[in-house]
Amino acid sequence: MTRPRQTRLFAALALMMLPLAAQAQTAPVYGPRLEGFEYPHPVRTFRLTSQNQALEMAYMDVKPAVPNGRTVVLLHGKNFCAATWEGTIAALTGAGYRVIAPDQIGFCKSSKPRHYQYSFEQLASNTRALLLSLGLSKITVMGHSMGGMLATRFALTFPEMTEQLVSVNPLGLEDGRAKGVPWTGVDDLYKAALNTDATSIRQYQQSVYYAGTWKPEYDKWVEMQAGMYRGAGKQVMAWNSALTSEMIFTQPVVHELGRLKMPVLLLIGDKDTTGRSNRAPKDVQPTLGNFPAMSEAAAKRMPHAKLMRFAELGHSPQIQDPARFHAALLEGLKLD
Repeated sequence: MTRPRQTRLFAALALMMLPLAAQAQTAPVYGPRLEGFEYPHPVRTFRLTSQNQALEMAYMDVKPAVPNGRTVVLLHGKNFCAATWEGTIAALTGAGYRVIAPDQIGFCKSSKPRHYQYSFEQLASNTRALLLSLGLSKITVMGHSMGGMLATRFALTFPEMTEQLVSVNPLGLEDGRAKGVPWTGVDDLYKAALNTDATSIRQYQQSVYYAGTWKPEYDKWVEMQAGMYRGAGKQVMAWNSALTSEMIFTQPVVHELGRLKMPVLLLIGDKDTTGRSNRAPKDVQPTLGNFPAMSEAAAKRMPHAKLMRFAELGHSPQIQDPARFHAALLEGLKLD
């Protein structure tokens, strides 16, 4: 290759790399408790003692201009934070609902203990303690993804507090272990979590959360998660992620759905593929994560369930099509 041609080639490659270099320089880095990422409403702190240690639970308490007398507690998913409920908070408060949106222990702006026995009962108990501190004794609990499992466990554990249960593409509607998905140890889950970056997050979200589609506004939620793995909190973030992944796998709620006596609203994006584990035997993989079938079966097991499905949406219908989702939500929240 002649020197002029070689020089032109190097120059072209350098120009191609400029956007990547600029992106690397501007990629946000957040602290171990998501310091630096702005939430849509003021963040408060609830201090509690749990498992012999002092912990802090971050939350938003957003009051409507014209209250209707009801409170909705929003529980985030595993790869989400209270901030990802931004659009739902606006829709609910606009309709008169008070909204409490906490970050669970181990997530986002809340404490991330290095040693904690995670269970959905423990997280539900922490959430109940927060609500009692705010003088709330009757609420509608609404969860998405892992938060749907938590909301279900909250309703099962504290039915006297639960006026209504709303579950958005919840995990735990099938027992993967019983169907043949092998257990993965926390140490291996931790090693996998350490490899989390913006590229892997975006690819997963596009495939699972948004049914293969993408909009620029989704990038904010990618960077929220990726920014924590770029900073000093990477190891403790990955460790708590591993612990909660094991919790999800070993504590499905599907076997207890018949005990839910309160009104239940299921909001399901049919194209969700969460749960289709590549760890499962090949003959088992096609049977996993069938949200249309799982949600229909779940609704039949619950005495007072209403199911609303979105045929073309994925795991996060509240973000993918907020106008349609929130219209359905507000209609489904009406109690007879």
